[in-house]
Amino acid sequence: MNVFRLRRRSAKPGALALVCAVTVLAATGCDGDRQGTAPPTALTGARQSAPRGAVVSATPVADLGAKEVVARLAKAGIDTAQVRYGVRAHRIVYRTVDTEGRPTTASELVAMPKNDDRDLRVVSWLHGTEVYRGEVASVNDASRDRTTALLFASTGRAVSAPDYLGMGKGPGIHPYGHAEATVTASVDALRAARAFARRDGRSLDRRVLVSGFSQGGPAAMLVGRALQKGVDPYFRPGALAPISGPFDLSAFEAAAANDKVVRSSLYLAYFVTAWNRMYGLYDSTSQAFRAPYDTSVEKLFDGNHQAPQIAAALPATSKELFTAEFLQEVRHPTGKLRRKLRVMDNTCDWRPEVPVHLFHAEGDKDVAFANSLYCQRQLKARGAEQQLTDVGQFDHSTTVLKALPQVVRAFDAAR
Repeated sequence: MNVFRLRRRSAKPGALALVCAVTVLAATGCDGDRQGTAPPTALTGARQSAPRGAVVSATPVADLGAKEVVARLAKAGIDTAQVRYGVRAHRIVYRTVDTEGRPTTASELVAMPKNDDRDLRVVSWLHGTEVYRGEVASVNDASRDRTTALLFASTGRAVSAPDYLGMGKGPGIHPYGHAEATVTASVDALRAARAFARRDGRSLDRRVLVSGFSQGGPAAMLVGRALQKGVDPYFRPGALAPISGPFDLSAFEAAAANDKVVRSSLYLAYFVTAWNRMYGLYDSTSQAFRAPYDTSVEKLFDGNHQAPQIAAALPATSKELFTAEFLQEVRHPTGKLRRKLRVMDNTCDWRPEVPVHLFHAEGDKDVAFANSLYCQRQLKARGAEQQLTDVGQFDHSTTVLKALPQVVRAFDAAR
């Protein structure tokens, strides 16, 4: 699952963002499940035969010198000691597939260091939960995820930062929490980044350094596992560094149902409406939501509403938003919901062939530190090389700022 981020937006790109995060990466669809993603833009004729990861378009979005990168990181509150190079970044639109395997497109940010190296290590950066399609790294210059990409690229690495399906310039509604779609969009983004790098006479190392924050934590483990299993003939995992991930999704959802998560009503509403589109959790909105919200809540999560708009339209607590019966089902899931949650409770239940370095903050009140302890236990039981670093008494959104320089050092050690 992810971290759901509420941003107080300003007309100025550098305005402070109020970030809260709550995340979910969900299970893949199975036969008979409802896949509610809006149909992708039709791809016909020669376009249908284009390979996954093929570049559709490349748009320059940033060209910064090293001093400018330092200024951007410092403004965001990220240590700048590791900056070595300037960075060029492009928004790449690329071919991929939707939740039903149909051709569609998605977007990503690809960032490259301004140096003379022809062969680059590549970082796959997986972002946390966003409700608004315009909040992601490829389209929002003020995005914290774009700043994160600048950090990694300034250390001499290429960066692939996928927006996921239905975000950024991708068509349709984001299939929030669909594990398979998270993997396909992220792996196809790596393929597109490799193709784009070739145009500049550069190559990407096959060993991918995978990291992500909040929702991106379980996403990193999903992508790492898929790469290890050979989902792509070229790329393999090089190191994994998840930050503040909700790895025990069942427990996280139960906490949101009990209003023990900050902005629990907003987070839980996003999770429930998305999973209902994909898996059919209720037959009518009134089964899940109390009046008058049952007539409006689904429309809020179409990717076109910003987080403050949604927050203003919802009550403060899950107790006020959801029916008592539905909250009980979230606390004690059965049937399809239980099966889907179980898949997401096990994103760490495998043995990576590369080091896994988890980062979290004991002070995180959004996604409890216990989630990373849960992941660590699963990795230990599988005999994986792992470690967990507590970055301190910080809130959820500050955790990633403190963890990122440590992730860079972890990646430096992954040779």
